[in-house]
Amino acid sequence: MNQTTHKMTDPIQIKHYKEDITSFNQLYKEFQRRFVRFANTYVRDLTTAEDITIEAMMYYWENRQSLSEDSNIPAYILTIIKNKCLNYLRHQQIHEEYSDKIKDYYEWELNTRIATLQACEPYELFISEIQELVQQTLTDMPEKTRTIFMLSRYENKSYKEIAVLMNITPKGVDFHINKALKMLQTNLKDYFPLFLYFFMKCH
Repeated sequence: MNQTTHKMTDPIQIKHYKEDITSFNQLYKEFQRRFVRFANTYVRDLTTAEDITIEAMMYYWENRQSLSEDSNIPAYILTIIKNKCLNYLRHQQIHEEYSDKIKDYYEWELNTRIATLQACEPYELFISEIQELVQQTLTDMPEKTRTIFMLSRYENKSYKEIAVLMNITPKGVDFHINKALKMLQTNLKDYFPLFLYFFMKCH
């Protein structure tokens, strides 16, 4: 006996397919290829189209008892497939928009890094770092050593002038100056050539 092949528009009664799994399998065999072809027309991916079709068929089977007696089952399933395809395409659209935003952000971030690097003056960066280290080293010095060093290097006073101000001998001034320079040399060992240039430039 030949099986009847139904058209999508035939008003197939739900009772014809909802009675048992055999009827459901018959429905699947008759319409599966057409359902997949319909889905694939929009999602442009055969595996996705097949997954959507199976999901739609399972949704119908799980909810078949809630349908009316005169429901057109293939049309009902096709509507589910249509909605799932729309959801898939909307998700793809959001993904593409998000990917574009990420791409735009990374392009902006890269351009910013390039522009920042182009505007960067390495010498000025080194000078800034040296100034911070010098300031920290001065803070760590004993108060008397720091005062004598600053009178010499920042106020350009002679050893004799400092000796009078601090009420010590010129040799005492020399001792504190050397002590300060050793501390600076230790803390600025990675920058010492620039440190020398820095002090020559400033003083």
